[in-house]
Amino acid sequence: MGIMFLKGGLMTTVQDAGRRGYQRFGLGVSGAVDVHAYVYANILVGNTHNEAVLEVTLLGPTIEFTSPAVIAVTGGDLSPLLNNAPLPMYRALQVQKGDILSFGAPKSGCRAYISFAGGLAITPIMGSRSTYIKANLGGYEGRKLEKGDEIAFRKPGTCPPNLPWRVMEPEDFPGSYTVRVLMGPQDDRFTEKGIATFLSASYSISNEFDRMGYRLQGPKIEHVTDGNIITDGITFGAIQVPDGGEPIIMLSDRQTTGGYAKIASVINVDMPMVAQCKAGDTLRFVKTDIVTAQDAFIAQKQKYKALCDQFDLGILPPPPEPEPFEPETSVYRLMEDGKFHDVTVTRIE
Repeated sequence: MGIMFLKGGLMTTVQDAGRRGYQRFGLGVSGAVDVHAYVYANILVGNTHNEAVLEVTLLGPTIEFTSPAVIAVTGGDLSPLLNNAPLPMYRALQVQKGDILSFGAPKSGCRAYISFAGGLAITPIMGSRSTYIKANLGGYEGRKLEKGDEIAFRKPGTCPPNLPWRVMEPEDFPGSYTVRVLMGPQDDRFTEKGIATFLSASYSISNEFDRMGYRLQGPKIEHVTDGNIITDGITFGAIQVPDGGEPIIMLSDRQTTGGYAKIASVINVDMPMVAQCKAGDTLRFVKTDIVTAQDAFIAQKQKYKALCDQFDLGILPPPPEPEPFEPETSVYRLMEDGKFHDVTVTRIE
């Protein structure tokens, strides 16, 4: 069949690339918050980039496999365990019927992603399998997963080629990050002092954070008058600054429009660092330009393709260059017939 939940965890939901094309009707995009970890999880098990996965937040679920599967766990290190033994992350692994996947104490990051080769048998709603809890829509009955829930595999028995090669270097989430931003669209609503504060201060993640957004704590950002604007659209990574002067970063379950001035937006490729923040982690912002943001986006897409080629086609990266060999030389002094002789011995490969 698939998987059965013995424990649901703090916030475990079904997510994919998002429900796109409906924001003009007031429906949020949803989808995975850490896009990189989400895509890597699917690439590792041979899925398409928009296949549904489980997004796990801080305290993970306990899952029993009711049939064999190939899985991968990426994103934050929430101490995944398979049958109570540490499970390697960023690696495609074969699991058997009856195996138990669980999680321990979070070590780094905030969100982990579990992918399943062949995908999960979740009915798409408006073109997406993502869960949008605020609207009770999509995913598994429009809610987070709970004890007793069962999900079947869409294509049971799927096993990607070159399974032993499907390994990546785990990402690092140290808890302090510098992310690049594009200024605007309402940066003219802030004073020069306010913008200087925004680009020089360190902000910490408050306890008010979820899939909708992060409220930050730190030096107040000064407005020209106040933080209110005529309501307009909100993008993934937009940074609103209400009258109080503390920024809010908008995430996957953000509202489609809002009436607070937006000083800047985090560029797409840096949003995964934001997605892995938890209460107490720190962020700094550095200004960049649209060309740099686009180049970084293209480079990330190229990395995805290179990984697919490496895993699916068996194209391995070139081996590292051998280190230059330097012969090991030793000098010995020997005595023969009362005379000393210096003898040089060289080790060769």
